[in-house]
Amino acid sequence: MSADTRPPVIHERLRIAGEKISRDRVIEVRHPYSGELVATVPKATLQDVQRALAIARGYRSKLTRHERYRILMKAGELVAARRDAIARLITLESGLCLKDTQYEVGRASDVLLFAANQALVDDGQVFSCDLTAHGKSRKVYTLKEPLLGVISAITPFNHPLNQVIHKVAPAVATNNRVVLKPSEKTPLAAFALADILYEAGLPPEMLSVVTGDPREIADEMLTSEHVDLVTFTGGVAIGKYIAAKAVYKRQILELGGNDPIIVMDDADLEEAATLAASGSYKNSGQRCTAVKRILVQDSVADRFVELLVAKTKALTYGDPFDARMDMGTVIDEAAATLFEARVNEAVAHGARLLAGNVRRGALYAPTVIDRVRPEMTVVKEETFGPVSPVIRFRDLDEAIRIVNGTAYGLSSSLCTNRLDVITRVVQELHVGTVNVREVPGYRLEMTPFGGIKDSGLGYKEGVLEAMKSFCNTKTYSLPW
Repeated sequence: MSADTRPPVIHERLRIAGEKISRDRVIEVRHPYSGELVATVPKATLQDVQRALAIARGYRSKLTRHERYRILMKAGELVAARRDAIARLITLESGLCLKDTQYEVGRASDVLLFAANQALVDDGQVFSCDLTAHGKSRKVYTLKEPLLGVISAITPFNHPLNQVIHKVAPAVATNNRVVLKPSEKTPLAAFALADILYEAGLPPEMLSVVTGDPREIADEMLTSEHVDLVTFTGGVAIGKYIAAKAVYKRQILELGGNDPIIVMDDADLEEAATLAASGSYKNSGQRCTAVKRILVQDSVADRFVELLVAKTKALTYGDPFDARMDMGTVIDEAAATLFEARVNEAVAHGARLLAGNVRRGALYAPTVIDRVRPEMTVVKEETFGPVSPVIRFRDLDEAIRIVNGTAYGLSSSLCTNRLDVITRVVQELHVGTVNVREVPGYRLEMTPFGGIKDSGLGYKEGVLEAMKSFCNTKTYSLPW
């Protein structure tokens, strides 16, 4: 950012039931590209979190379906109208390029639209009871009710707005109350969303936003008697800590992935290379569903790699506020250093560096390495950045073994036109999603999303699934 475009430092405050509260202790937010201080946010105390949870637990929303619809629709309209300003805010805190952050804001408004419309759907069922000789002339009815306690929501840095909105919008649609802790690295979009929801008419008691040191406040959000459900998106280690700590509470854990794209010998290689590049580099590769392993059949691997390298070298990366850039930074220098080290390790063990692996601070070039082996750290672990590791395979049996050979099981992509191959892959991959001739992360904001193994417990996100998870089902019967 040049001196004339650099905004003043933002000093945010907590949102506890809508009340803006400052604290002497603060967390600094720095722009990843320049390292400049761009904001401070309060470091919440344990008492702040306890108060937010108690207020939420004590509130019972009486919003009708229509009122919830109107609030969510209005919020969606406000988000869409303020797209450029919100996108710049996300770029400021995350280092993501404007192309990516504008796209994220568009997705976020979609989530609000879908949640608004689902708030209008009657979710009850009717069961006739005279179906067997032992039955009666009665009917059993069901209805969905909001949780008695609070939803504790903890979100990561990589989609500062959309990750938050995927938890908050379904909660509003189901009349629940949320206490949200966004990542301390990217908290600004969460505050902006809270203000928009308040402006749209959301009762402030239904949403509080607290920022702080996880070591000080996270356990309270997991163990408080006021919390009924914990929804978390982030790393495996923290997810497993939450699973062990929040013992008798519902948990929705989305814990990342090691997603492959499989390119068969009959694939359209131009299309496959385009998908691989887009899947690897969009959002600076910082997506749980990003392409993190590229499996290519031997007979077409050379040509595919040529195309992938050309597409990678054609990308522009740099100052994320430059609208010409296709990619900005990763979240911080430590992350970029890790990617560089993993690529160097792979090359030292026989992989071939074909493009990238250039680092300056948190700026890391789109990178292609070929002849990677499945046991190399760069593909055995989740490498959460813009790295395209190519693994060559002989046949479909070997490809399936490689894909299933990691601890993760989130999404996947397959490039082929053969129905027999598609059928086998859908049946045999240990993942939550298979996308044919698309990137692993393709979905609607409404469709079920989530993984198995170390990618999560199998409970899904997405507007519809989240709304189901955020409700209790009550049954009652009547003699008519």
